[in-house]
Amino acid sequence: MTKCAIVTGAARGIGLATTDLFLKEGWQVAMLDRDGEELAKVAGERQNVLPVVRDVSNPQDVNAMVRETLDWSGRIDALVNNAGVAEFGPVADHDFTMWRRVMETNLDGVFLCTQACAEALKETRGAVLNIASISGLRASTLRVAYGTSKAAVIQLTKQFAAEFGEYGIRVNCVAPGPVKTKLSMAVHSPEIIKAYHDAIPLNRYGSEDELAQVIVFLCSEKASYVTGQIVAVDGGFESTGVGLPALRV
Repeated sequence: MTKCAIVTGAARGIGLATTDLFLKEGWQVAMLDRDGEELAKVAGERQNVLPVVRDVSNPQDVNAMVRETLDWSGRIDALVNNAGVAEFGPVADHDFTMWRRVMETNLDGVFLCTQACAEALKETRGAVLNIASISGLRASTLRVAYGTSKAAVIQLTKQFAAEFGEYGIRVNCVAPGPVKTKLSMAVHSPEIIKAYHDAIPLNRYGSEDELAQVIVFLCSEKASYVTGQIVAVDGGFESTGVGLPALRV
């Protein structure tokens, strides 16, 4: 029977690239996004997909997502918790409303979706793949809510891996570094891009497809003995620590 993955935040970026790679590998994909207009557009251009317009921070929506996916495919073999929001700014500008907005999607959404998919994943001895961020591994300015939410996703990954292992469910996490997306290229100035290049050993941004390759691998049988792991897909950014570019010569 054809395997089925749920990918949240699937209407664009890493989620869409992951969807396309799953499809290339012969999977079916339930594409979840709260942007119904964009989701309908990209889903209409693909076969073997189910567009699901839901919000991962809403428990009722998450339960409906699982029901709709099972009604469509009959199984869930992988869950990719990719949906996320990024709001940056000084601590003083992070009011509690902003804090909760980030946490609801980035952290609560991962918890709710994983919990809701657990019974179906037990049946297939499937996999969960969470998307954190390099910001969850190393602190930086202007990211108090975002970085904290992603650090929590890393710990949540380990918690689920420890508990779900006895059911054959593997739970891993990818922490992307700077990735070349339409959004990042729109908001990163030439100075920011140059600074990132200088700080990354591979001297460039990653691509959405490079992230998707690691995500799909960790959801596949090729990674059948890998669980509870955090994989930084970042060109070496995290491994170099503070590192001054001037000292790399």
